[in-house]
Amino acid sequence: MRKITGFLVIIIFLSCNRHNPDDGTKIITVSIAPFKYFVEEIAGKDFRINVMVPPGSDPHIYEPYPEQINSLRKSVAYINNGYLGFEQAWLDRFYQINRTMKVLSLGEKIDLIFPEQIREGKHIEGADPHYWVSPTCAMIMAESVKELLCELKPEKNEIYEINYMTLLSKIKEIDENARRLFSEVKNKSFMIYHPNLGYLARDYGLSEITVEYEGKEPPPSRLKELIDLAVKDDLKTVFVQKEYDRKNATEIAREIGADVEVIDPLSEYWLKETVNIITLLHQSFIKNQNSY
Repeated sequence: MRKITGFLVIIIFLSCNRHNPDDGTKIITVSIAPFKYFVEEIAGKDFRINVMVPPGSDPHIYEPYPEQINSLRKSVAYINNGYLGFEQAWLDRFYQINRTMKVLSLGEKIDLIFPEQIREGKHIEGADPHYWVSPTCAMIMAESVKELLCELKPEKNEIYEINYMTLLSKIKEIDENARRLFSEVKNKSFMIYHPNLGYLARDYGLSEITVEYEGKEPPPSRLKELIDLAVKDDLKTVFVQKEYDRKNATEIAREIGADVEVIDPLSEYWLKETVNIITLLHQSFIKNQNSY
C-alpha cells in the first residue's frame, strides 16, 4: 500500500528527498483539485500546483502520498478547505512540516451550513465542506485566492486583478444562468447519494435529499423511506458522485424508474463541471415536471 500510514514515515521520506531538483517555479499546495482552477485562472502558470486530494479520491478519508508531502514542504502557500475529513487529521502536521508557508482557508468567508441546517444526512466534519460547487460561494473564493496571490507576488498585482475580474465575470454568468434555469421549474427537489450540493441547493432555492445516512450507507428502512419520498416527489434522476459506490443509487433508481447521473464535483475543471451539474439538475427538474 503506497499511502502514508504514519507521520514518522513522512519525516524519513523528506529527509531523503531534500535535494530533489526542480525547475524553480514556486509551489502552491491546495486541498482539492477544484481549487487549482481558481489559482491558475488568476495566476496563470506563475506557480506549480500541488493537489493534496487528486480527482477520483475521497477527500473525507484520503491520506496523502510522500511526493505530495515533499511538494508541501517546498510550498509558499497552502489553500485549504477547512472542513474536509482528511484535513481534520492532517492539517496540524502539514503546518509542522512547513512553518513558513502562508495559509488560506477558503471556508473562513463562506456562510457555512452546519449539520442542523441539513435536511437529510449528516457531516461528521462539523460544517458542510462542499461550498465550492456553488457559484455564489465561488465568487467569494475567487476574491480570497486573488488576495493571496497578490500578497505572494506584489509585482503581478495588476495582472492578477485583471485575471480575477475575468474569472469573476465567468462565475457571474454561471450564477445568472442558474437563477434563470431554476426559476423556470416548480419541483426543485433532487436526490443524491452524498450531500455534495447543499450550498448549491441553499443558494438557488433547491431541495437536496441525500441517500447517505449519517455518513454511511443507508439501512433498509432508510432506503424504503427514500424510495417512498422519491415516488411522492416523482423524481426521475438520482445523482451520485463518481468517487462513490453506485449500488444504492442504482437500487433506488430501479425501484422508482429513474436514471442515475454521475457528477464530478472534484474535477479540476471547475467551470465546466459546475455548468454540467447545473444543467443536469435543470434537466432532472424538467423530467419531474413533465411526469405530472
